[in-house]
Amino acid sequence: MTTDTITIRQPDDWHLHLRDGQLTKLVLSYSAEKFGRALIMPNLTPPVETPNQAIAYKKRILSHLPTGSRFQPLMTLFLTEKTRPEDVREGILNQAITAVKLYPSGATTNSLEGVKDCHSIDKVLEVLCEFGIPLCVHGEVSDPQVDIFDREAVFIDKVLIPIRQRFPQLKIVIEHITTQQAVEYIQSEGPCTAATITVHHLFINRNHMFKGGIRPHYYCLPVAKREEHQLSLLKAIQSLNPKFFLGTDSAPHTKETKESACGCAGMFTAPIALEAITQIFDNLQILDQLENFTSVNGSQFYGLPLNEGKVTLSKSKTPVKFLNSVVLDHLEVMIFNPEVPINWKVESIQNE
Repeated sequence: MTTDTITIRQPDDWHLHLRDGQLTKLVLSYSAEKFGRALIMPNLTPPVETPNQAIAYKKRILSHLPTGSRFQPLMTLFLTEKTRPEDVREGILNQAITAVKLYPSGATTNSLEGVKDCHSIDKVLEVLCEFGIPLCVHGEVSDPQVDIFDREAVFIDKVLIPIRQRFPQLKIVIEHITTQQAVEYIQSEGPCTAATITVHHLFINRNHMFKGGIRPHYYCLPVAKREEHQLSLLKAIQSLNPKFFLGTDSAPHTKETKESACGCAGMFTAPIALEAITQIFDNLQILDQLENFTSVNGSQFYGLPLNEGKVTLSKSKTPVKFLNSVVLDHLEVMIFNPEVPINWKVESIQNE
């Protein structure tokens, strides 16, 4: 499909970090402007563990939205070994949460209070099965004996497959997949298993982190893998399988903390996410499938209605120039640079 304009349903972001306080104020508008909804990650400090905390966090997010914005933050709970099934049930019945998030302890930013023994959360998983609420997983083991580039594949074998065997009806979303093994696992499983794919993992492989030296702004978790795995992700979206959908994992950190002696993991992709993913679909000559990946597949998996709004993107003959960073007071956050030309830009947004 070749075209210079494309109009799609307003997309959703099924994996988004908005942080808290001033950082939320700085980054929120870049998602709220283009996306109808976003699944908000709960790994704050302290984490969002109860329905009341989720409601309070949502109120803080909404307080930073411009007047008239219809952006909907969909909240999640941070699962721990002490999470009470009755709290999860309450959050579901009160429509305070859309999903529950499993972080293996220490696997990524602010996850030390995550789960070490996955059998300890079985009672919570029973509640999720009862209501058809997804378990979203950060699919990496945190065992220091496992090579960082193997942690996703080991997680599937050692953690995910046993969970699936105990709970065959549980909806599971493996978030930000990065490996051929994850793609093959999703394709082999039934309709209760899905995965999000980020923008940045489609554009980069691990070479980007070391081109000309250590480049902290290309460091994320799960870490980018070999080119062969990047190509597997591209083939996954070309397969048009509805179990793959967009979750940007846009994860802002300040420039100072990214470039420190122990740089934080994460990339801030929200300002260019929609334009960049459109470029990918254009390059693959599957623009007619963009709407399914960004706006349909995720909604259907989560059992939510499709957005009524529309977004129109146009293609220019020369690459679009995007900002390098965003700044608020003393905070500066660098924007992900895909290092390839992006010729698409959002032309108009029609909210219904």
